[in-house]
Amino acid sequence: MKNAELGIMRHSAAHVLAAAVLRLFPETKFDIGPSTETGFYYDFDGDHSFTSENLVAIEGEMDRIIGENLPIIRRDVTRKEAEEIFLEIGQHYKLERLADIPSGEVISIYTVGDFVDLCRGPHLPSTGAIGAVRLLSIAGAYYRGDEGNRQLQRIYGTAFGTKKELDEYLNGVEEAKRRDHRRLGKDLQLFTVDNDVGQGLVLWLPRGTILRMELQNFIAKELRKQGYQQVMTPHVARLELFRISGHFPYYRDSQFEPIPDRENLDRNLTYGELSAALESGGCGGFLIKPMNCPGHIKIYANTPKSYRDLPYRLAEFGTVYRWEQSGELNGMTRVRGFTQDDAHIFCTEEQLETEILGCISLVQKVLTTMALRDCRVRMGLRDPSSNKYIGDEEIWEKSENALRRAVKRLGMVHVEEVGEAAFYGPKIDFVTKDVLGREWQLGTVQVDYNLPERFHLNYIGADNQPHVPVLIHRAPFGSLERFCGVLIEHFGGDFPLWLAPEQVRLLPVGDGQLPYAKEVENLLLERDIRATVDSHSDKLGAKIRRAEIDRVPYAAIIGAKEQGSLGVSIRSRIRKDHEGDHSAAGFVELLVEDIRTHRLPDALL
Repeated sequence: MKNAELGIMRHSAAHVLAAAVLRLFPETKFDIGPSTETGFYYDFDGDHSFTSENLVAIEGEMDRIIGENLPIIRRDVTRKEAEEIFLEIGQHYKLERLADIPSGEVISIYTVGDFVDLCRGPHLPSTGAIGAVRLLSIAGAYYRGDEGNRQLQRIYGTAFGTKKELDEYLNGVEEAKRRDHRRLGKDLQLFTVDNDVGQGLVLWLPRGTILRMELQNFIAKELRKQGYQQVMTPHVARLELFRISGHFPYYRDSQFEPIPDRENLDRNLTYGELSAALESGGCGGFLIKPMNCPGHIKIYANTPKSYRDLPYRLAEFGTVYRWEQSGELNGMTRVRGFTQDDAHIFCTEEQLETEILGCISLVQKVLTTMALRDCRVRMGLRDPSSNKYIGDEEIWEKSENALRRAVKRLGMVHVEEVGEAAFYGPKIDFVTKDVLGREWQLGTVQVDYNLPERFHLNYIGADNQPHVPVLIHRAPFGSLERFCGVLIEHFGGDFPLWLAPEQVRLLPVGDGQLPYAKEVENLLLERDIRATVDSHSDKLGAKIRRAEIDRVPYAAIIGAKEQGSLGVSIRSRIRKDHEGDHSAAGFVELLVEDIRTHRLPDALL
């Protein structure tokens, strides 16, 4: 079933939901019930608070209405007729929605049996054309999304053409819950978010820090191959720097509030006056950095440059801070402080396309290594009718065409989206699917002619004259927080060996094997393999279960037999052909090779 057809069916299912609620709870008031990307919902108001038991009853009533194959009838009415209809049935929310319809616009109502609704449609011809439905949950929702209004009860559901499709979707939902990075992050002790620290500010726990550092080491090695130089910049800088770059005010809504300069602070100003002075430039201040690029630009400008110095590639694992609404925060995937694997390349126009290709190849290397193979390219272009962009049309055309040529040269399928460019230049984003088929926007490459002009950057060309370089912004991971959140769910906590915080757990059967287990641990540690010994007095079965719960890739059992042969007996979550008996030395070499090659778990090969 095509998306448009599915949307119509789900919208029709929403009307059936409301009709079922009115059959069971006649005094209920109803507001709106649209289809969504994954299903539908309807908002209700009444004295009765819906429960999970009610959902079962309502879903049963929906099945009866669908089985009755009632016609879904559209009728165009006058505004006066609509008012009379909804006044008679006492549905005041519909009267308020009716008032939103502009004068002269067609007003239509749909009926399903005794249920009548104000709706523009379209809908299926009858309820019998609706496939399989399932009600999922109940949540609160403020009327019109305004916290000052009454809170309604929102019932969520979904619908598919067949029961098989519905079951597949529900199984996917359950699998997504099992893989939820917030739950796994807690269970595996990877990260936490503490309200005393602040919403959206991630605390990396020791095991999570290992995961992050392995990713940083991986990308740093690739950067060295491509000639990048690592730098570090402060977390805060003068507000004027971001005025010049344009991040203030162009990026204003996504920034923390500016900090006044204490040395020149007029303490007689009210908070409102101080804020206005910071906004206008009447007062000096600082800004917690939302971007790393102004700092990198200043590093470039620190010394004169010749064309022989270009391309000049700077990289930083730079932490930035952006203000996100609390309702939009989500574990590690939507945060207020995050670290980008950020880099900026200063190059000539002649070098631009080659450098873009190098950036794209790096993103592809990252995604392939992580088994994120299903990827599409989204090209964000300037909207000429908008005033949110800086620079003239000519340089935008040059930068957009440079991205087009690079993508075409690589034969990459891409879509162009007008209005999705950064304020200083066009970009290509890499949108990839995880094992559950969910899309994530990860790496990005952006071309920028504007910031070098605004900061008066130059290099001396072969003609001995000053020229303005072109700037490329790029980040293969995007942000380490978001990328790790995606990886936790993508791998379901069963990381490839090289990324696993704990790679081997040694399980001595009894205290008599502890000394030998320590010897094997040292053998592993000497080869930079992260190993621990479970020295608890529990029985072996309990130790095995603990290693399973902790998702340790390899559990090495050591009993009297293994001790006598200087071996180990292996159980593996990620590579079944390594299971069984090995010499300790041979087992170490197997792991070293898998780590060296970044081998994926069996499930993702």
